[in-house]
Amino acid sequence: MAVTSDVNGQSVLQPGFDATEYLAMLRMDFTGQDSLSDHPLSDSGFKINPPEGYIRYFRSPEVGFKNQWSMWYRRDHQLAVISIRGTVADAASWLANFYSAMVPANGVLQLSDSDLFTYHLSTDEKAMVHVGWLISLGYLAPTMVQQIRQAYEQGIRDFIITGHSQGGAISFLASSYLHYLVEKGELPRDIVFKTYCSAGPKPGNLFYAYDFDFITRNGWGFNVVNTADWVPESPFSIQTLSDFNSTNPFIHIDGMLKKQSFLVRWYIKGNFNKLRKATRKAQRCFKNVLGDMIYKKQVKKILPQLKAPAYAEGNNYQRAGVPIVLQPDAEYYKKFPEDPKKVFLHHGFEPYYWMMKRYYK
Repeated sequence: MAVTSDVNGQSVLQPGFDATEYLAMLRMDFTGQDSLSDHPLSDSGFKINPPEGYIRYFRSPEVGFKNQWSMWYRRDHQLAVISIRGTVADAASWLANFYSAMVPANGVLQLSDSDLFTYHLSTDEKAMVHVGWLISLGYLAPTMVQQIRQAYEQGIRDFIITGHSQGGAISFLASSYLHYLVEKGELPRDIVFKTYCSAGPKPGNLFYAYDFDFITRNGWGFNVVNTADWVPESPFSIQTLSDFNSTNPFIHIDGMLKKQSFLVRWYIKGNFNKLRKATRKAQRCFKNVLGDMIYKKQVKKILPQLKAPAYAEGNNYQRAGVPIVLQPDAEYYKKFPEDPKKVFLHHGFEPYYWMMKRYYK
């Protein structure tokens, strides 16, 4: 991905992780839009100020699963930031996380009787993504594209995409969506996107992660993770034979065993079939519960015009983005002691901010 320049010929966005840049993004992600209602920020008295040098230019209405995003401009109007809000204290917002069956990374969603969301998130036909976060993107995308075009008309060519928690998950998908709009000529070719996901969970399967890492190669896509935080561990991952490349020898085990004796074939194939059936059964169960059941009992109540998509046969969720690892130590745990009652203790603004300042000065 090319680097653009400002009016003086100086580069605006640079590839590579920049801690100062990320800390500004983290402040945007939390300023005026708490990602979680029960993280320890209110008790700690830790004040979150807007980042210096930026102004919020636009804030979208709440749509879909209580989704919202903001556009920030750097004061010199050489850079704009797309900050996607994370989960809020509302059942609809949490439903976007729990509705976690997979769908193909390319297709069409019918959001309402009159609104279709056509999306392209990968060049790999095997790529799959999280349906709840994809639907969230579908509701947010029209205003995103509109505001990007308006910013472009004002001379802005450089954009950062960011979000914490659920906002980070949607940021992955938004980065892919906008990248391929540029590739298709639906957005100007000289636009540059850089992505800072923060505490982002796993957005899709391995082939989606491969594609995201490829299109953001050479330092244009990151996920900052506190290793004590459980959110980046989710959703559940189940790998079956259908998640492998076609040349994987496990797919062709019958042919590999032909030269073995009957007893060897009987023993290995029998045990292998037990493992294969167990993973298939688990994957079907997850698809039924986290797809069909949640849609019928919950999603349809909140989004009555949303048509249920055709779910993919997969649940092999994987991490995406270059990981920026924040590793807690004894000093961290003195400041943030473990407390089973505070499930978001390691997920909020302060632990991420504290470790980033400590490790990156």
